[in-house]
Amino acid sequence: MNGWTEGIQNAIQYIEANLTEELNINDIAEKAYVSAFYFQKIFGVLCGLTVGEYIRQRRLSLAGEELTAEDVRVIDVAVKYGYDSQDSFSRAFTKFHGITPSAAKEKGAKLKTFAPIHIKLSLEGGSMLEYRIVEKAAFTIMGKSRRFDTETSYVEIPKYWQEHYAMGGGEMIKGVFGACVDSDGKNFDYFIADLYFPCFDIPKECTTHTFPAGIWVVFPYSGECPKSLQDVNTKIWSEWLPNCKEYKLSGNYSIEFYESPENGEIWVPVEKI
Repeated sequence: MNGWTEGIQNAIQYIEANLTEELNINDIAEKAYVSAFYFQKIFGVLCGLTVGEYIRQRRLSLAGEELTAEDVRVIDVAVKYGYDSQDSFSRAFTKFHGITPSAAKEKGAKLKTFAPIHIKLSLEGGSMLEYRIVEKAAFTIMGKSRRFDTETSYVEIPKYWQEHYAMGGGEMIKGVFGACVDSDGKNFDYFIADLYFPCFDIPKECTTHTFPAGIWVVFPYSGECPKSLQDVNTKIWSEWLPNCKEYKLSGNYSIEFYESPENGEIWVPVEKI
């Protein structure tokens, strides 16, 4: 994926140049030459926070600098950095800096800073990541789905699984698959699902989704979850993807296959370059 690392940095530079403007995730991802669905996955793994969190923290950092260095009104700074009201800005500012915007204007006020991120990957190898390239025919899954915001999905999806089993869902849907299907770049549908066979009825509270025939990269993981799965997921986006020269990402979806509590696979759709 030629220029992949540079593309991610281009997207960050675009964010930095437009922090006082309305930012759209699709426009940001376009600078990285990937879809919004994949950009948010990659950004989260590489940077340790969501795109939205990065933007908020950069804006609040700059807002603090302006309040201490210039004779400006709090409401003007709030509007400049995208807040609809002084109250909402004050709450966010206080949570980030530990003091109110008014206190920040006082001489000697201590504020926090959040510097721009610069992506620098070491692609020297030295670690093992097992994978295989598989051509799959079209297949359909059946299960329960719920729409999630990318900003909160890491917290909310585990709760969704707990809710599923607490309500006896494991008797109807075992949950062999955890599938993410992009909705609009910012939100995605998450399926707790099994393989669907047309000879069986679809339960009332369930739905189906068909994945087209294509090429998948399959990455196995083994060990205590979620750590083992997360470790492999990090290597996919930070090591395998930047080094891959023969394939590019394809389709705005990805799948986790749970073979057992401690063994499974991550499936990523790709196509030949």
